[in-house]
Amino acid sequence: MRDKRVSVRGNLVRDMMQNVMETSLKQPIQSGELRKNPVEPAWICPAGYEYEIVETEQFPMEYLRPEGIFTGRVILQLHGGGYIGPMKNIYRKFAVRYSKLSFGGDVLTIDYRVAPEYPYPAALEDAVYAYKWLIQEKEYEPDHIIVAGDSAGGGLALAMVMYLRDNRLPLPGGIITMSPWTDMTNSGASYTDNYETDPLFGNSTDNMLFHSSYIGDTDPKNPYLSPLFGDFQGFPPVLMQVGSYEV
Repeated sequence: MRDKRVSVRGNLVRDMMQNVMETSLKQPIQSGELRKNPVEPAWICPAGYEYEIVETEQFPMEYLRPEGIFTGRVILQLHGGGYIGPMKNIYRKFAVRYSKLSFGGDVLTIDYRVAPEYPYPAALEDAVYAYKWLIQEKEYEPDHIIVAGDSAGGGLALAMVMYLRDNRLPLPGGIITMSPWTDMTNSGASYTDNYETDPLFGNSTDNMLFHSSYIGDTDPKNPYLSPLFGDFQGFPPVLMQVGSYEV
């Protein structure tokens, strides 16, 4: 049973870590088996919310809104999973938490295309599409949009905003990242300094960080793949949460 004294943020981070563990270590996700044969039960939207699945030509989006409330604010959630893991129920729960924490904001979570079937730039293209959809179809003001993501979703959030800026498109009001995957070259000092301390990716290179099928034939130093190598001038405010033991 969960300790109710643990903060909402603590529970969210714990759930996110469990999701990353499953995605990084279990072969069915690496092979694409889990995406083709989902094993999760159907998700039931909690009372007080409206939930809609929006189908696009390439991927589905899930749009969550509090009933009878419109704040004009929305969070674009980009899920983690190493660019190989599918949308999961944990992110539907995150969407509800994001809505509550934003005092009634809407949340759009996208089930973007993933590798190995869809390598770079599929995920980036889908994220940009969803952002434009919020502005053009739902008429949210860009500065009322917050982009949030964990792990690969965090790296994707940074890459997407970099793409928007480079193409002179309106930028969101801010970015929230949790343990964003920003370096697909695995070249940072933390990969060696924290090799023995990281509880998720330490003590092994047999994981999705070192065997990414999302890269495809692209240079992993491409900033839209590895935002670490990009330029962040002109960015909106960024909240980046990381652990000191992470690789």
